[in-house]
Amino acid sequence: MAPGAARSGIALSLAPGIGRVRFRELIDEYGEHQRAFEATVPPARRADLLDQASRLLDDAARCAARVAVYGLDAAEGEREALPSPGEARGEAQTSSSGLTVPYPARLGDLPDPPPVLFLRGHHEWLSAGPVAAIVGTRVASAYGERVTRELASQLARAGALVLSGMARGIDGAAHRGALGAGGRSGAVLGTGIDIAYPASHRPLHAELSDRGVVIAEQPPGEPATGGSFPERNRIIAALADLVIVVEAGRKSGALITATRALELGRVVAAVPGQIDSPQSAGSNELLRDGAQFIASPADAVALLGLTAPPRAPAIEVTGTARVVWDALSRGALDLDTLTSQTALPAREVMAAVTRLEMSGAVECALTGEVRRR
Repeated sequence: MAPGAARSGIALSLAPGIGRVRFRELIDEYGEHQRAFEATVPPARRADLLDQASRLLDDAARCAARVAVYGLDAAEGEREALPSPGEARGEAQTSSSGLTVPYPARLGDLPDPPPVLFLRGHHEWLSAGPVAAIVGTRVASAYGERVTRELASQLARAGALVLSGMARGIDGAAHRGALGAGGRSGAVLGTGIDIAYPASHRPLHAELSDRGVVIAEQPPGEPATGGSFPERNRIIAALADLVIVVEAGRKSGALITATRALELGRVVAAVPGQIDSPQSAGSNELLRDGAQFIASPADAVALLGLTAPPRAPAIEVTGTARVVWDALSRGALDLDTLTSQTALPAREVMAAVTRLEMSGAVECALTGEVRRR
């Protein structure tokens, strides 16, 4: 039986000497994956490479992932259902039916698009509606995480897919802000699709796989390497319409994402930070050099051409949250003043503000002030 297009494409990507750029050249030249495979790979090598491709499809199926191959715009078929996570398969998967999904068109803007992608969750979101990437330092300040949650929440409520890299700090805050608002979020990994990195983000990885979308270029089971995160960043840049940098140092990987985004003609924006903060040195320099200035969540929403969501309806507020809510009746307050006026421990004030923010009752300005909606 002749190999399917997806299996031929995967096999070609595994051939020695076929990198990302060469793979794209071959698919563009021959127009069909099987033709490109047979024109490039000697007959003696084909069976082994096709077997490797079948094993890779097996690996994807075992971890409930789907596969997208560059140049393959439609699934080969949906006759075969994917197993649930952790479900073992009794025999080798020899067909890509039901496993393949359309390749995200935006990645075609890259000179070196991933030949093969592995995806979990709502892969269709990558081609539906605007995408905002929020990226920044792993060592985020309380200000950076608070601003990121608010940006992600407002963008998600306005209808954008909020994309990031599932790292500590700004990335994690972006995912949680979008999911907490009941919106859409996606993560591009620097590991295999089935590996949560860092390990502390296993619950977030599981939630994104279920309620969001997770994307990986690395094969299932592949750990992170020194170069996998910069490579991941180019995918984030290509998938996004807008890249927002929050708290990035001068050597931050977020600046790599911003640079790639600019090269691809995407809109790049940044949140201003303290001028004496190392975490904000790179993002402030982006603003100096012409990046769009984010002074409020409304600015980010407007850059995507979206409309800010309506104000939240009145809600019932009780307990500690009621004390904080009442303190805000006289106007916006920063957290220090709020803590002083409520006479509550700072951690309880922060927890109450988070609950109120997630419910839509209050908003946290980029200046650090909390105000009623």
